[in-house]
Amino acid sequence: MTTTLAAAWTGHDTRLIGATVLAIAVIVVLITKAKLHPFLALILGSGALGLVGGMPVDKLIKSFSSGVGSTVASVGVLIALGAMLGKLLADSGGADQIVDTILRRAGDRTLPWAMALVAALIGLPMFFEIGLVMLIPVILLVARRTGKPLLLLGIPALAGLSVLHGLVPPHPGPLAAAGALNANVGLTLAFGLLVAIPTVIIAGPLFGRLAAKMVPDAVAPERLVPESSSSDGRRPGFLATLSTVLLPVVLMMGKALADILLEKENHVRRVLDFIGDPLVALLAAVLLGMLTLGRAAGFTRGKLSSTIGDSLPPIAGILLIVGAGGGFKQTLVDAGVGNVITGLATGANLSPLLLGWLVAVAIRLATGSATVATVSAAGIVAPLAATMDPSHSALLVLAIGAGSLFFSHVNDAGFWLVKEYFGLSVGQTLKSWSIMETIISVVAIALILPLGALL
Repeated sequence: MTTTLAAAWTGHDTRLIGATVLAIAVIVVLITKAKLHPFLALILGSGALGLVGGMPVDKLIKSFSSGVGSTVASVGVLIALGAMLGKLLADSGGADQIVDTILRRAGDRTLPWAMALVAALIGLPMFFEIGLVMLIPVILLVARRTGKPLLLLGIPALAGLSVLHGLVPPHPGPLAAAGALNANVGLTLAFGLLVAIPTVIIAGPLFGRLAAKMVPDAVAPERLVPESSSSDGRRPGFLATLSTVLLPVVLMMGKALADILLEKENHVRRVLDFIGDPLVALLAAVLLGMLTLGRAAGFTRGKLSSTIGDSLPPIAGILLIVGAGGGFKQTLVDAGVGNVITGLATGANLSPLLLGWLVAVAIRLATGSATVATVSAAGIVAPLAATMDPSHSALLVLAIGAGSLFFSHVNDAGFWLVKEYFGLSVGQTLKSWSIMETIISVVAIALILPLGALL
């Protein structure tokens, strides 16, 4: 096999691999050392890749621009709709309704499991940072009321948020990877939930017990503990809120099942394909949420309009990063890097799922950003997905997402958010949050690889 690989290896291949390593190094150094925004770092990294890889300047610019355009067109609208739904959920009190209803029915022994469930439901339409900021007051208040160790309740909630962030659409990472790999979003969602449930259980309530023993003296800063987690205003009902949050999930999974079970000419499949398209499903959830969440909370038309409008500015940075990641991906593809990686993986008989995970792990460790790791790794292994069936393409998205969560440390903004909110030292954060993220990544890929072998 070594002889075959050596024979197939050319000077051009060496140059392309060298250009890729240099481009990733440029991105890493600019983000971590120069503290440059990832959007600018990805642009400069793409330029370094194209120029060192021998691309004509006009082709380089065209490749990057087309990658940005196609990514924003396919993913940007979905991210915006997800942000609108999340803002409606937060401002209407629907998130508080879900939290209070579940916690009222949870006993002392099931409280960590309830926290994981709360985080999963709230985190489904929200970005990690937004979900974390919303959940922190709940975690701190419940810990104070019950006297339970902070990490016994905090780790399950963090695990629920983090797993959904890495594995389940409509979060930006999985959506961007699915777009780059032309993977079926419905199948990605279905497999993502299948992998997410046991992963949350292991990394959340089960590891939470151990984390509480390893860091028993975790105490949140007093100024962060709220007086009350409930709202005095009107709230939407629990069932209405839950139905709104789960509507896009149900519609997208319905499309995935129809694609598997029904013929293309079947009229039911055509209907499900339309309403289960991520754009239509999320749009339907936002429109429904304006009634079931906004109107139920007493929002006027003006308040509804301002809530929807206020949801967009916070995601501008995410959209730019994802778009630049798409440009980087397209530059990789057009330079021919993906074909070289594909040839190496084929010659070395390395599983594409494992390769995607390893590439994402390397970029995550270097840059600290799960989103950058996801979009960059998806671009590198994209040609592998061209020959895959829809199921394996969806699993490749999940493998990359799992790798993007590996061992969060000091170069990750999430690391510092957790440290400050939970009143931890750097060492305590490494022993709790960082290990939890690693467990999520390893457990997820350990579940994804057998799924890939069975399908």
